[in-house]
Amino acid sequence: MPDTDTTPAPRSAHPVLLCADDYGLSPGVNEAIRDLIAAGRLTATSAMTLCPYWAEGAAPLKELAGEADVGLHFTLTDQPPLSSLPKLAPDGTLPPLGRLMKLAYTGGLDAREIREELARQIDAFAAAWGGPPAYIDGHQHVHQLPTVRDAVADALAALPGAYVRLCGEPVAAVLRRGVAVPKTLLIGGLGGGLARLARARGIPANDRFAGVYDFSGRQPFPELMARFLDRPAGRLLVMVHPGIPDEALRRADPLVDQRKVEHDYLKSPVFAALLAERNIRLARFAEFPAH
Repeated sequence: MPDTDTTPAPRSAHPVLLCADDYGLSPGVNEAIRDLIAAGRLTATSAMTLCPYWAEGAAPLKELAGEADVGLHFTLTDQPPLSSLPKLAPDGTLPPLGRLMKLAYTGGLDAREIREELARQIDAFAAAWGGPPAYIDGHQHVHQLPTVRDAVADALAALPGAYVRLCGEPVAAVLRRGVAVPKTLLIGGLGGGLARLARARGIPANDRFAGVYDFSGRQPFPELMARFLDRPAGRLLVMVHPGIPDEALRRADPLVDQRKVEHDYLKSPVFAALLAERNIRLARFAEFPAH
């Protein structure tokens, strides 16, 4: 007996975009994300096109193209880049987040290098997918950083209809939710410049954001999702990181076991019941009401 309820939510329900990050990171992450899209439990996924499992994972994902938005998870940390970056990655590996942020906020990023790497990651997306990304966001939210955000805005302007992930939310909503408050406020605060760019250039974007937590597993994930989906308003985008642990994931990323926790919950009848209780329907970006 299937463990999912595919009964569609009423159109009057509040739309929420549920996005899984890190497609391409490992075969197990790819499998988990496709499983959830097929079950109607995700409506977007963000691809790490510089990772070795993006190209092989694109074909089976295309079979589900009508069910979810697929975008670029622009990556500037910890992985081998697709272009030669003598300043940012002289040893052939992108820097850790702390070093990248320091460079960004001290004027140390080479704009030409950032734009070249972004172009290469977009090209890698298109080569495997057969078309452009539906949106751009950033691994570890790097798309919000100075210099990076300008490159992202320019790239989006050349992709008609593509949207951008904004990571800000009203302070009152963050405080009421009570989950990882300092981290959430910091991530949101760093995104002010990108939000202004998006408004000025008419780039479509979400206007609410949730999904930030510490990945420790100390607080049960069902409780976290209940808070992330409390009183949904506006164009709410919720970020998740489901996966099925495998050796490739263990080699590539420290976040392993919690990904399975997320996958199992999102696939469960308990999550379906939460959506019904809150009168929420999972939606793609185009299904949000026009502003």
